[in-house]
Amino acid sequence: MFFASLCLIMVGGALLYFLCKALHLPALVGYLLWGIFLGYFGLIDANISAISPQIRKIALVIILTKAGLSLNLEDLKKVGRPAVLLSFVPACIEMTTVGLLGPYFFALSYNESFLLGSVLGAVSPAVVVPMMVRLMEERRGTKKGIPGLVIAGSSADDIVMIVFYTVFLSIEKGDEASWINFLNIPISILSGIALGILLGLVFGFVFKKVHMRDSLKLVILFGIGFGLVWLEDYLAQWFAFSSLLAVITMGLVIMSKRKEQALRLSERCSKMWVIAEVFLFVLVGASIKTQYFSLYLWPSLGLLACSLIMRSLGVNLCLIKTKLNFKERGFVTISYLPKATVQAAIGGGLLDLGSSLNNAAITAAGTIVLSVSVVSILLTAPLGAIAMNLSYKKLLGEPEILGEQTRSETGNPKDISA
Repeated sequence: MFFASLCLIMVGGALLYFLCKALHLPALVGYLLWGIFLGYFGLIDANISAISPQIRKIALVIILTKAGLSLNLEDLKKVGRPAVLLSFVPACIEMTTVGLLGPYFFALSYNESFLLGSVLGAVSPAVVVPMMVRLMEERRGTKKGIPGLVIAGSSADDIVMIVFYTVFLSIEKGDEASWINFLNIPISILSGIALGILLGLVFGFVFKKVHMRDSLKLVILFGIGFGLVWLEDYLAQWFAFSSLLAVITMGLVIMSKRKEQALRLSERCSKMWVIAEVFLFVLVGASIKTQYFSLYLWPSLGLLACSLIMRSLGVNLCLIKTKLNFKERGFVTISYLPKATVQAAIGGGLLDLGSSLNNAAITAAGTIVLSVSVVSILLTAPLGAIAMNLSYKKLLGEPEILGEQTRSETGNPKDISA
């Protein structure tokens, strides 16, 4: 069954790719639907399901490595303030909206409602980052640093929401919230960036002094990326550390030090991403517990509508006093809507807690949280991906000409800050 499942995932994914291409839809929509189908009918082998989170993390390491190797450091410096604000403001506004309105839509306490908000507040880098990498390859929006802005912000807001989720879940258990939990937010971000810079400098030096094939360099980079994921889990007992931010930063520094090599490695990452993307989204789809979809569908849609409206306002608040025009701000707003990986990973946490404590009230609340999470994935992931795919050419304009890109890369990028 193991290899039969691999066959279904890969061959079915390839067929859905061609179908989506014919329908002018993003491939991930087809992959998600195919994964939902396989999961619903139990066609994913239990051994694959057991390691599904690890496989999805592998795919994220691949695409974030490619993103880092494609980002221009000078351009990224120019989007500092908006990127920092986007890393927490929209997510916190959405979490607060859900936290305050949740008890009016569902039978939830305020703590449970804020926990639901922390689950919903995270944007999905799995959906967003591949699109931003595509924009960098097509040189759309890069003059104002839009892809880098979205990648930086969306990669950090997951950390913020997971910390809040941990706090609210601890309170639900009966534990006291600690200020140390909130201190983990800057610690996680800063430690990830710092280690990424150090590793990037080391590899920049090694790649300059030691001749080796690009494929071997990529093997080493991926190996270090997976090591960083392990390190994140290992250090969790003492302090928070963001492995994904470290992976992006490592690639970014290599790009600044060894540009030609970084671009070649990025092209090789693209080939690996073709396979990794199939596994990522098929397994995300398979992990969605569709039996919870219809339990609270209509109140879920109402709450999501409110939260996404407030989230969009938060995104535009972060872009005040930047040089992005109305259309470009609209595209960034759309980019901050998709939800998938975080919701699939932690949406069932409260339900598991209720089951472990044999607490009917927590179990009922957990069912609601999981149901809303499922609806959010099925609504925002495909629609967000389709909206980005259909709108980016109109909202971001024509690709930059090579001369403008070259000037940007040589240290004269246009600053989007006022």
